[in-house]
Amino acid sequence: MRRLICVVGLLLSLTACASELRLPPRPQLPYPAWYIGLAAPEHMEVWVETVDVLDQRGLAFFRVHGGVASYTGKVEGWHQGGGKSKPVNNVDLPDQIFLRWQSLVEPQAYKLRIHIPQWVRAEMVRPERVYCRGSKEWIEGYRFAVALGMAPGGIVKVWVGGPCLGFKEVGRFQAQVEPRGPYMNDKGLYYRAPNPAAQAWIDQHGIPYGSW
Repeated sequence: MRRLICVVGLLLSLTACASELRLPPRPQLPYPAWYIGLAAPEHMEVWVETVDVLDQRGLAFFRVHGGVASYTGKVEGWHQGGGKSKPVNNVDLPDQIFLRWQSLVEPQAYKLRIHIPQWVRAEMVRPERVYCRGSKEWIEGYRFAVALGMAPGGIVKVWVGGPCLGFKEVGRFQAQVEPRGPYMNDKGLYYRAPNPAAQAWIDQHGIPYGSW
């Protein structure tokens, strides 16, 4: 009998704890997920270690994106958004984005915390009637993509945009050197050397610091 009373008491305690532990509600967005894109100037190769997000509910999500970025097709100056995109599922609109990457052509590791202004979140959920040239039809579109452009010297540009709508610039930011090095391992080991075509371009022209 004593054992039965203990078991019942334990079950009641677990039930009480479960009732107090409430999962956050799902994001109320007008689309299934928003996106993060990664980009870099042509030949200025990067390896993104991690993109972490603190959403507007105050919840943190780690490694929502990473890896190789797509390249813009020109070395100097920027394109206007886009990049290697990935959906960010079950995450509310971003309040802060934490970015850590390796600039392989320098080489150097950088880190940056990006505060996303309220006007960007408002833009991400504002419907806009737009004509799509590809499909040749009018649609109700959203700017549900945040693009991160990374360049040597720790320069980062951020845009918000969407299909058929184009991208709006959010800001230009200066990252900090990651003192612990790549992967924060204190060893100074980089992921890899730039590919031969990128290295040949850099050997001939150098890195155009100041153009981004």
